Amino acid sequence: MVSKKADKPTTDSKPEAEAPLEAQAEVPAAAPVKAPRERPAETTAPKPSFPVPTLDEGVHFIFGTGRRKKAIARVRIRPGTGKILVNKRDFETFFVHEKDRTAAISPLHTTGMANSLDVWVNVNGGGSTGQADAVKLGLARAIARAIPEAEQTLRDSNLMTRDARIKERKKYGQRGARRRFQFSKR
Repeated sequence: MVSKKADKPTTDSKPEAEAPLEAQAEVPAAAPVKAPRERPAETTAPKPSFPVPTLDEGVHFIFGTGRRKKAIARVRIRPGTGKILVNKRDFETFFVHEKDRTAAISPLHTTGMANSLDVWVNVNGGGSTGQADAVKLGLARAIARAIPEAEQTLRDSNLMTRDARIKERKKYGQRGARRRFQFSKR
């Protein structure tokens, strides 16, 4: 049904030709162009958000063990200046990829202890990514043992969880874990 009021023009309404230009062509505004994201300049490490742990008499290190895939990392920490050695080599020379270095020391940055703890790591087995994740878990466990207040922060950042994904075994009657032999109909 069409109402008669809609068919008759009223004196208050303007014809479409006389409408202002803004009302005639509503063009959506272009999205603002974002400038490329710049990395913050390397400045001093953040101040520790937790107190630097003190070691008891006769205790030289605090230990933590991390595992990922086939890699096992034994981590020792103690109060110091931020020196990190992995298998008696410098941290940057052992982990050549930036993503592995970032992952391995993420517990230190999460707790703000990058310049407050010296770290020694013995890691073996697996590849570079598995070793970096094993170091990350071992370091997080050692920090949580040294500073119990920091454990919840590490847990919230998902650094205290062991990644249980490992290689799936090959099954009999198949070429691999999931791969089947080629099937021939004739």
